[in-house]
Amino acid sequence: MRILKDFKIPDFKFPKFNMKGLSEIDEVKVDYDKIKKVEENQKKKEKKNYEGTHFTTIKEIFINSSKEYADRTLLLEKFNPKGDWTEITYNQFKNEVIGFGTALTRKLDLKDTRIVIIGENTHHWYLSYMTMLCGAAIAVPVDKELPENEIENVIKRAKASAVIFSTKKADVIKKISDNLPEVKYFIQMNSDQEIEGRFVGLNYLIEEGKALVNGGDNSFMSIEVEPDTFRVLIFTSGTTSNAKGVMLSYRNLAENVNAATAYVNLTPDDRLMSILPLHHTYESSIGFLLPFGVGASISVCQGLKHIVSDLQETKPTALLTVPLLVESLYRKINANIKKSKKDGLVNSMIHVTNALKAVGIDIKRKVFNEIYENLGGRIRIIVSAAAPIDAKIGKWVEDIGILFLQGYGLTETAPIAALTPDFEPRVGSAGKAVVGAKLKIDNPNENGEGEVLISSKTLMIGYYEDEEATKEAIFEENGERWFHSGDVGYLDKEGFLYITGRSKNVIVTQNGKNIYPEEIELLLSKHTEIKECMVYGKEVEGEKELIITARVIPNYEEIEEKYGKDLDEDAVYKIIWEKIKEVNKSLTSYKAIKKLEIKHDEFAKTTTMKIKRFEEVKKK
Repeated sequence: MRILKDFKIPDFKFPKFNMKGLSEIDEVKVDYDKIKKVEENQKKKEKKNYEGTHFTTIKEIFINSSKEYADRTLLLEKFNPKGDWTEITYNQFKNEVIGFGTALTRKLDLKDTRIVIIGENTHHWYLSYMTMLCGAAIAVPVDKELPENEIENVIKRAKASAVIFSTKKADVIKKISDNLPEVKYFIQMNSDQEIEGRFVGLNYLIEEGKALVNGGDNSFMSIEVEPDTFRVLIFTSGTTSNAKGVMLSYRNLAENVNAATAYVNLTPDDRLMSILPLHHTYESSIGFLLPFGVGASISVCQGLKHIVSDLQETKPTALLTVPLLVESLYRKINANIKKSKKDGLVNSMIHVTNALKAVGIDIKRKVFNEIYENLGGRIRIIVSAAAPIDAKIGKWVEDIGILFLQGYGLTETAPIAALTPDFEPRVGSAGKAVVGAKLKIDNPNENGEGEVLISSKTLMIGYYEDEEATKEAIFEENGERWFHSGDVGYLDKEGFLYITGRSKNVIVTQNGKNIYPEEIELLLSKHTEIKECMVYGKEVEGEKELIITARVIPNYEEIEEKYGKDLDEDAVYKIIWEKIKEVNKSLTSYKAIKKLEIKHDEFAKTTTMKIKRFEEVKKK
């Protein structure tokens, strides 16, 4: 079992809220008749996509943005926790990419080989990935949290000729290097080391490449890239099965930028904060390639425990994250507002400011200024993806004046397949099919639910060295390639997608009824006494029917505050069971939870914080 402790949500610390901005509301008179007319006009207003971009390769994006935004900041990073933020411009980044690419292809002769990238989010990770995508080699991003033996196995499976690794992974890489004779070079980030055997520093290679370029070598930028060739290999997290290798092309990745820019208006003045791991397509595509394509900047979070200070210091405008993090922010902020005895007033102000905004008077940033300041002061968009989220939380984000968007996709779709347009937000939905994609529901039931099928320009080439799995996942119909997502959901009349479960997680009763755990988990998560939970069908000897079971990590801090200190395990069990009984009242009888298991350690998770169900179910 592997637990990703680095992705345990930290205990955010916010100061007491005085909510002085609430007095701003007294200065405005509300014309409710006017509100009604404006709302009616807005409903009639036509919703149009933005023009968006039309790139076919990442190299095209690299060339365009390096020229258009040369002097603008691309990355902000603290290389020393006690130091200042370092700003890296597009022009500096361009020169480093060209230098590194030239050294890889000319000095080390690694052109078109497979190169593993492993390490934390840092300047040299971005640099390495972009260098691969500009034609140097096939990129193989690898999860830095993998145990030693799995890192070794992935390098072997990928048939990698080189490994680029961060300083924090140096001991592991050096330890397994003797077992990897096929690897020609091990390249260490933030190192000036000259070539010693198979080890070399990335900084050294950049400078060597720059020297070649200054001497007239333009070979790297002269590499022609074909949009549909295999250029990225990503091994899936394996939340429901063993990890597969996903083969992606330049076009797959470029189409993510095109799709997102048609739905969301990002500009060079925007700044995204990088929180999620870059080896995952969600972060590397939407958190890196998208802002790069529009000339925006990226601040690199130093780690979840630093997120509040990093937000306040770098002042991002957009936050790309997962539900667990949004839920944590929501709970901590509201708990502090409650402690300040301002919760009733805040709720009233939400209603009034919503009404004012409907007639073009938006004072939310003034009224809820303290919340904004604690998040850096400039946040305007929060995007949640990778798992379902309680619609109540998304609605709250919008109620305080932040645009709340949701996305949907998989590694196999590089990853974007659906996204909420910023001009047509729909809290609770995973979004609409992006430009260049189609969604449909396979064999829908009486509620319109069925497996989500995806046809998209972002759809992978196929699974690496697994033709059988590729044929199972992808089929052709009327000249279009369609992908079996494995997710269950439905489409509303306007084409918005709602995900209700994962087909591989479905619990099938003896009567043929389908129970989707995610539906029940969302209901459980509304109770603050429950920190995290997983619902599954438990096999019990002598029973034909699976027993619907909730495995719960209690929120001991909340329980202590509500029910008192020094409670024994029986008391905690009873408190959680009472909450389960409340949830059961809202469920049909065959979906009701019959058994509770209290969990004391963390759930095994992927790096986007999805619970690894297949690992958890194996546990007794």
